[in-house]
Amino acid sequence: MNYRSIIKAPIITEKSAELAEHNTYVFSVDTKANKTQIKQAIENIFNVKVENVNTINVKPKKKRVGRYIGKTNRVKKAIVKLKEGSSIELN
Repeated sequence: MNYRSIIKAPIITEKSAELAEHNTYVFSVDTKANKTQIKQAIENIFNVKVENVNTINVKPKKKRVGRYIGKTNRVKKAIVKLKEGSSIELN
């Protein structure tokens, strides 16, 4: 897999901004990627050292628009903790 296809986008919220102060960043990743693939992708894209990776599978929620019922997309989040001295600049 290509490293750019594993890491989709950073997730920037109030909670992730607080985590960034503690050298921890949150990314939206490919649903088929495992922790080692995510670690390698982050290290190669941003040139940092990763301490550990935690993942969360967010299940789709049911949504209604009038009489039609659908589901939101399923998402996988990766919470990446960097080693001391490493940081990522997210704009």
